[in-house]
Amino acid sequence: MKEEYGYCRISTPKQNISRQERNILEVYPAAHIVKEVYTGTKTTGRKEWNKLHKLVKQEAVAGKEITIIFDSVSRMSRNADEGFQLYEELFNMGISLVFLKEPHINTDTYKKALESNIQMTGTNVDFILEGINKYLLSLAKEQIRIAFEQAEKEVLDLHQRTSEGIKTAKLNGKQIGRIKGNKYTTKKETAAKEIILKNSKDFNGTNTDSEVIKIAGISRNSYYKYKAELKAAAGN
Repeated sequence: MKEEYGYCRISTPKQNISRQERNILEVYPAAHIVKEVYTGTKTTGRKEWNKLHKLVKQEAVAGKEITIIFDSVSRMSRNADEGFQLYEELFNMGISLVFLKEPHINTDTYKKALESNIQMTGTNVDFILEGINKYLLSLAKEQIRIAFEQAEKEVLDLHQRTSEGIKTAKLNGKQIGRIKGNKYTTKKETAAKEIILKNSKDFNGTNTDSEVIKIAGISRNSYYKYKAELKAAAGN
């Protein structure tokens, strides 16, 4: 029995995950899509991945034919050592891995490389052939490791560019982030205060505190905090 899973991951909720999902379903329309929003480079804190990882291992032990599809290698891991170890773990369990943007490291390709060993001849040249086979295996593994190292490098480069951008902005006199000690008013707070001023008996209205809280749709703590700030601003 075959099971196909497409794993999609984005770093922030603002990013669009649909592109990854669309790319996977175009090639594997029957794939069960697993979505995740997680920033870190390692898989440790990825709840959805960890659930999928546990599930596919159980299914592989039960004899199912499992395939996991990723839009790119960076969706699996952006940590080179962890990614390579995870790849080998799943490969050794018979689980197929597909990377749409890096098909040269798909497990099927890796498997063919392992199976294309030169056959021994039973003669004195076998030690040379054995050396060639080891080299070919080492070359296949190196291609996989390079792919994960590239994914890790992309993260490091992004952090470096961000850091350099912040330094440049500071040198140019630009404010980065909020100024310490400054109070920032949100649109929600402004709207709530307008409702309090208009409706509360303490100001221009005829409604009780409980009634104004319902009208404004805010918590009691926020209401009394805003009301206190309005009184202080009015000099009461």
